[in-house]
Amino acid sequence: MKTEKKSGRAAGGMPTKTFLLLFAGFAVLPQVLQALGISLNLGTEMLIIALFAMGYNLMLGTTGLPAFGHAALFGTGAYAVGVMGGHGMGGFVEGLVGATVAGMLAAFLIGVLVMKKRGIYFGLLTLAFGQMFYIIALRWDEVTGGETGLTGIERPMLFFLDMNNPTVFYWTVLVIFSASVALLWKITNSPFGSLLTAIKSNEIRTRYLGYETVYYKLLAFTISGAFSGLAGGLFAWHQYAVYPQTLFWVESGNIVIMTLLGGGLTSFLGPVLGAAVFVGAQDLISSYTEHWMFFFGLLFILIVTAFPNGLPEAFSRLYRAVRRKAGGQGSAPSQDAVKAGD
Repeated sequence: MKTEKKSGRAAGGMPTKTFLLLFAGFAVLPQVLQALGISLNLGTEMLIIALFAMGYNLMLGTTGLPAFGHAALFGTGAYAVGVMGGHGMGGFVEGLVGATVAGMLAAFLIGVLVMKKRGIYFGLLTLAFGQMFYIIALRWDEVTGGETGLTGIERPMLFFLDMNNPTVFYWTVLVIFSASVALLWKITNSPFGSLLTAIKSNEIRTRYLGYETVYYKLLAFTISGAFSGLAGGLFAWHQYAVYPQTLFWVESGNIVIMTLLGGGLTSFLGPVLGAAVFVGAQDLISSYTEHWMFFFGLLFILIVTAFPNGLPEAFSRLYRAVRRKAGGQGSAPSQDAVKAGD
C-alpha cells in the first residue's frame, strides 16, 4: 500500500498525475472552445481521433510494426454501427460492442495473412488490404450504401442520456476515451507489452528466446483493431453518417502522421497530442484555404526534421531553454557582486 502511494500510480499502473492532467485538459476543453466561438463537435472529434491514434500506436510505437491500412479497421467499426442501426440493432452499448468486435475481426483476418511479413512488406500488404476494404465499401451498395455511404445514422439513448445533446455526447466519449487509455496503458506495461517492446527492439533475438513472435504480433494487431473499431463506431455517431472515404488510404496516412507528430514512437500519450494538433490545424487552416494539407505538410516536415521525436521533444527543448535563460538572469547579480568585491 505504501509503495502504491509513493509511486502515485492509479489502477493499472497509469501515473495518477499524468492521467488526471489529461482528463482535466479535455474536461475544460468545452469551455475553451466556447470562449473561442468554436463548436464542441471539434473537441468530440479530437477525442475520437485521439482514441484511434492510441489504438494504432500499439502497433507502431509499441510493437514497431508500420501498418499503413488502419483506416480499414476504423471504417469497419463505423460501418458496423451504421449497418446495425439500419437493422434495428442500434442500442448504444450494442453499437459499441459491435464496432469493437468488427474492428477486431477485420484486424485478425488481415493479420493472419500478413503477420509473417516484416518491414516495408508488412506495411505495403496492410495498405493493400486496406484498399480492398475501401473498394468493398464503395461497391457493396446493398450493405454499405455504395458511394453515398450510410446517412441518417441515429445516436441511440444511453439509459436516460440523450446522445443528441452535444455536451452529453462529448462527456460520454471522454469517459470511453479515458477508460480506453487506462486499459491501453495496462496492456502496454504488462508482461505482454514488454514482449511487444522486445519484438520492436529485436524480433529475431526474441524468437531465439523461445517466443513465437508471429502469434504475439497477431494478438497486438487484433487488440489494436478493437480500439480502432471502437473509435470508428463513435465517429459514425459523431457525424451521423459513414462514407467509403473513411476507409481510404489517405486516412491511414493521416493516423501515421498524427502518431509521429505527437512522438508516439517514444511517448505513450504522444498520439493524443498529435491527434489534437492535427484535427485542430485541419479545422483552422481549412477555414482559410481548401489546400490545408499542403501547409500542414510543411509544418509536419519542419517539426519532424528539427525534432525527430515530435512535439514532446520540441516542448522539452523549449522548456529547457526557458529555464536556462531564467537561471542565467538569476545568476547575473551574484556574478557582478563578486566582481565588485574583488
